[in-house]
Amino acid sequence: MRFKSKVLIGFVLAGLILAPFVARADEGMWMPHQMRLLNLQQLGLKMNPDDLYKKDGTGLMSAVVNLGGGTGEFVSSEGLILTNHHVAFGAIQRASSKEHDYITDGFLAMTREQEIPAQGYTADILLGYEEVTARVLSKVKPKMTPRQKYDAIEAAVKEIVAEAEKAGPDIRASVVAMYSGNQYYLYRFKRIKDVRLVYAPPQDLGNYGGEVDNWMWPRHTCDFSFLRAYVSKDGVGVDYSPENVPYKPKVWLKISTEGVKEGDFTFVMGYPGRTYRNNTATEIEYDLNGMVKRMAEFQDIINFIESASKGDKETEIRYASMLKGLYNSLKNMQGKVEGMKKIDLINKKKDQEQELLKWIKASPERQKKYGQVLDQIADYMKRYDVFASKNELLGNIISPYFGSTVLSQAYTIYRTVEERQKPDKDREASYQDRNFPYIKQRVQLAERGYVFKTDREFFKHQLKKLMDLPADRIPAPFRPVLAQKSEKAIAEYVDKLYDNTSLGDPKKRLELLEMKPADLMKLNDPFIKLAAELEKELKVVREESKSWAQERADIKKTYEAALLEMKEGKLAPDANGTIRFTYGSVEGYSPKDAVVYKPITTLKGVMEKETGEFPFHVPGKLKELYQKRDFGKFQDPILKDVPACFLNTTNVTGGNSGSPTLNARGEQVGIIFDMTYESVIGDYYIIPEWQRSISVDIRYVLFITEKFSGAHHLIKEMGLCSGECEMEHK
Repeated sequence: MRFKSKVLIGFVLAGLILAPFVARADEGMWMPHQMRLLNLQQLGLKMNPDDLYKKDGTGLMSAVVNLGGGTGEFVSSEGLILTNHHVAFGAIQRASSKEHDYITDGFLAMTREQEIPAQGYTADILLGYEEVTARVLSKVKPKMTPRQKYDAIEAAVKEIVAEAEKAGPDIRASVVAMYSGNQYYLYRFKRIKDVRLVYAPPQDLGNYGGEVDNWMWPRHTCDFSFLRAYVSKDGVGVDYSPENVPYKPKVWLKISTEGVKEGDFTFVMGYPGRTYRNNTATEIEYDLNGMVKRMAEFQDIINFIESASKGDKETEIRYASMLKGLYNSLKNMQGKVEGMKKIDLINKKKDQEQELLKWIKASPERQKKYGQVLDQIADYMKRYDVFASKNELLGNIISPYFGSTVLSQAYTIYRTVEERQKPDKDREASYQDRNFPYIKQRVQLAERGYVFKTDREFFKHQLKKLMDLPADRIPAPFRPVLAQKSEKAIAEYVDKLYDNTSLGDPKKRLELLEMKPADLMKLNDPFIKLAAELEKELKVVREESKSWAQERADIKKTYEAALLEMKEGKLAPDANGTIRFTYGSVEGYSPKDAVVYKPITTLKGVMEKETGEFPFHVPGKLKELYQKRDFGKFQDPILKDVPACFLNTTNVTGGNSGSPTLNARGEQVGIIFDMTYESVIGDYYIIPEWQRSISVDIRYVLFITEKFSGAHHLIKEMGLCSGECEMEHK
């Protein structure tokens, strides 16, 4: 399960006070300050809820870190981070080659000196957050147009972020809207930029079951890896240096080897990406239609990459992360589409909206405030569909997933050079000076994620699919060649681009980022010229999109204000990449007639699935350990086996990958890595009897770390070493 997202800014009413209430396990993902309202000790928590989040950074939640699209957690005083194998996969893939295939073979650093940079990874440690609604909305005036409002909010957010980041060179801040802008919060983080790979199990364990088992239950994947955070000797988050030292967190998680059993209270803390539970039926219908369309596109791209990689190990490694992401997204969309149709979600949402309308009509005051909001959303989505359909190809063509990596790089270079001519405060946020190091990093890392000759053929493949489209749907630079309706003409056009560009050289790309616009264009690089032509259209669409986004935000402001008022504040905010808390019990489920799933799997199930070939190949050493029943202290006393994975009723989504699953005492018992296929619809609508999250049992993680890989030094570092481990370590 993977997810990366950008949060769209909207705004609603300021200063809503949430009333105390008791929430069920299926009600949502809660912000830290809301946890005290959940009566958690009555529900089963056996620790002080106030110890979960503390403003001084010593609460348990401060051990949970944002890895930029995934979650991790500190498990030692020496900056050791536990997360998923698939969250660390980008680092594993970028460090791999034909000679050192860490994807297939795994990686283990026996000493600190052997730990290698996790290229492209940062670890953000939450320092605190506060409401800033009044400051964000202070620049908004009553008669502003949607575009004027967008600019006013953007200016306020930039100002708040810049002020917060003055606190230190490694401080990273963001302002995020809740309830479509009902409230705004400023989050402050300490950013660790030197993250290193410590241990990753071989693919046969870390990705056991592959795409066959992805999003499915029963599951037997040992989906974990270890990273480590490093800082300068004076404790500042800086770029990689051999002189850096392990970061010493204020708090780290205690690991429990007692395990879980059915009915146990558990909770999860992490950084979920995006949910859409507060969307209307019209919005969901739009998303449903979009997913159906994208599934076919994703499958076509998967087929191309697999064909291009066949028999070429280096190409296979380069595209491994992209392919994994495509497969993951495709199956997730399939599950959502099936789930939406199975439960008739559109009509369920319409029924909910009828309840809302009934409540609105019961009061003249509410009728005046909210009476037209559902019609306004429906009208907006109808108009927006026309705008988005006309322009979607324009955005896709500069994406490495749908177009060309070389073109994507050219566009990044062109936009960066153009934006850097403006005062920093006037630039698009992603091109401000604070983000320039990450732009450079993306340009560098692109080299590990594509092959020049494969990219050339992929660009041809994608352009050929556009030949039969109406001219007004096709980006202007491609119309002349596509009008010829000739695959040969397309091939010649693309070959000319690739034969005459210098952008295949990563060092050259970095040099171009530092140039002035006029000097950049004098190079006459065909990809830079193409990027400049595309930007003429993209700029128009981008500016129009800001007005569209704010118009939607204004309408959703009213809609979510109505929901919040009707529910008296008892409504969880949709996930948006910020830290959240969710709880539930260890519990199986029944997805269909006569099928009942137990909540815990074991090593026995790993052996039962074994076929001798990936994704169900079991390493010989693991077979030997199983046959000898050499389970050590990781054997469950009831199951008489090593537990592999377990289910609970918590709410998670992409971005939660790598989040710690904790027991009632706040001890880590697992690592979230997936949802069940039936529960992926939970991003839009919770079905309590289906809603299940999947964790790898911490005992399986420790068993593989110690017994399979012999990484006794890591077991000792986490404070779990005794007996055989202690002797081996000596």
